[in-house]
Amino acid sequence: MRIVPLTSFLLLSIGAIAPAFAATLAVGPGKTYATPCRAFAAAKAGDIVEITGNVTYSGDVCTISPSKLIIRGVNGRPRIDAAGKNAQGKGTWVVAGNDIVIENVEMFGARVPDQNGAALRLEGTNFTLRSAFLHDNENGILTGANVNSNVVIEYSEFGHNGYGTGYTHNLYIGNIGSLTFRYNYSHDAHVGHNLKSRARVNTIAYNRFSSLNPGQTGSTAAGKPSYEIDLPNAGTSYVIGNVIQQPSSNENPTLLAYGEEGASNPGHDLYVVNNTFLNDNSSSGTFVLVGSAVTKKALLQNNIFAGVGTLTNQAGAVEKTNYRALAPGFVDRANFDLRPTANALVIGAASAPGYAPSGVGLKPGAEYRHRASGVSRPQVGALDIGAYESAL
Repeated sequence: MRIVPLTSFLLLSIGAIAPAFAATLAVGPGKTYATPCRAFAAAKAGDIVEITGNVTYSGDVCTISPSKLIIRGVNGRPRIDAAGKNAQGKGTWVVAGNDIVIENVEMFGARVPDQNGAALRLEGTNFTLRSAFLHDNENGILTGANVNSNVVIEYSEFGHNGYGTGYTHNLYIGNIGSLTFRYNYSHDAHVGHNLKSRARVNTIAYNRFSSLNPGQTGSTAAGKPSYEIDLPNAGTSYVIGNVIQQPSSNENPTLLAYGEEGASNPGHDLYVVNNTFLNDNSSSGTFVLVGSAVTKKALLQNNIFAGVGTLTNQAGAVEKTNYRALAPGFVDRANFDLRPTANALVIGAASAPGYAPSGVGLKPGAEYRHRASGVSRPQVGALDIGAYESAL
């Protein structure tokens, strides 16, 4: 069951309710519009575009200009294949309208001459994506800079995006007002990061960041990522309840980087609470890397840090009730059942996270469920350390 916990830091999705006068435009074989882009061209602000699922729409690239559209796949998930084409030299769908919601689509194949193509290029203000699968693009999502824009991404999968230069990523969020990233599965970025965000406020909660071993194939091919999470310009950032795994084969041994490119965002406060970090690099690693320009001490509380490496490079970082071990006990580590087994240093051993000065609650209210979903955290008694409550 998918849920949205009633915790104070989770933002409401933007534009989720269509106006009463909205028209519904039907897309697909035998429908009014043969392709999504034809429907976008005809749509008016506030309309709903329903795309027939289990159909591949090849080369259907365009700019989405009207605002307040709800675009969703129905009766299965439609597959949008860029097929060698692009809109404006930027990607598959260039989202120029404001308050756009896109649901239940699969997008792949975005490539452009400058090697920076995106399945979704966000240029409007405010955007919501849910229940989507973006893979094998040069970027999954790429946004411009817009400090008035708030982006919500939930229940979605991102895999094997990136051109291979290290400048393209599964997601590349520019300097926007806020990013809420929850219940997602971001994995196997091709040389780039599984998530890169320059947003002024980041809420990254109940996600799984991981990669396959070389040669393996899952929903995508294996990737060789750099950082699992990169927040290069700092910003007020809540990293809560995530699984953050670094594969043995990687481009950079850091799992979470913060402010490494200069702390230019107004907020310099990082809260890393109740995550499970897994470093499969047996020779090196830094779990939380903090740039020298960051003026505040990061809070690292109630996390499991598994594997070798430096916990953090920041002198004086606030470390509370974390658990470190080369191989902590999990129910089934190989299959990512990361509920802790009997260990008095983990079960019931967490401290109360309380609230950030902003008033945001730091206590986890949910757990990630594979794939790209979540459930309420089933706490019995005192809070456990890590992203999951024990099976006991």
